Amino acid sequence: MREKIQTAIHLIYPPRCIECGGLVESDFGLCGPCWGKTPFIGGLVCDLCGTPLPGQDGEGHAFCDDCMRIERPWSKGRSALLYKDNARTLVLALKHGDRHDIVQPAAKWMAQAAKPLVQPNMLVAPVPLHWMRLLKRRYNQSALLAQAVARELSLSWCPDLLQRPNTGGSMDGLSFDERFRKLSGSITPHPKRRHKMASRPVLLIDDVMTSGATLGAATEACLQAKAREVHVLTLARVAKDT
Repeated sequence: MREKIQTAIHLIYPPRCIECGGLVESDFGLCGPCWGKTPFIGGLVCDLCGTPLPGQDGEGHAFCDDCMRIERPWSKGRSALLYKDNARTLVLALKHGDRHDIVQPAAKWMAQAAKPLVQPNMLVAPVPLHWMRLLKRRYNQSALLAQAVARELSLSWCPDLLQRPNTGGSMDGLSFDERFRKLSGSITPHPKRRHKMASRPVLLIDDVMTSGATLGAATEACLQAKAREVHVLTLARVAKDT
């Protein structure tokens, strides 16, 4: 009966590509041309941020130039997409365009990328927004992704594990070092939730990684609350062309 209802719905509202709106075979998918224009990350990647690297996968731990230069407080990191072309369009639509339909396919892509990170008893949590920004935007896209990723990976999650007492202000025009200094200490453990991560591995979720300063501040907050270790996962990674 349920399958018949689903078939009837598809006859009335056929599945559409989440990027261009063209017809696709299943809900929340990309059509062939849009899939081809979406820069999925695969092969050999940086073990700390997921940036694609030249070489063959399976060569052991490898690191990009940024992660060799900047000390990362987290243990491992991955990303599903490069932040350009169709990926940039999808991220911005999710972030500023109320396109919650992007969350489900994005979470599947992220869950696939996260396979090397998953551990037993791992807790999933989003990078937090300051309450003023949350009020303006009405939702935290990282929290939506965290919930969906946790469901895909069958892990528990906590939407308010961390909090952001300070806005941090604009990062436009700041160097890597200036971004890290400005965000240091800007994210703290939620006093009523910090016990949830004690002695547990934490998987932090964000939509985009640029310098890694925000994820660094969030990781330090988790470690402050005695998390065993922290891994990071983003939908997209800003990276130099390889």
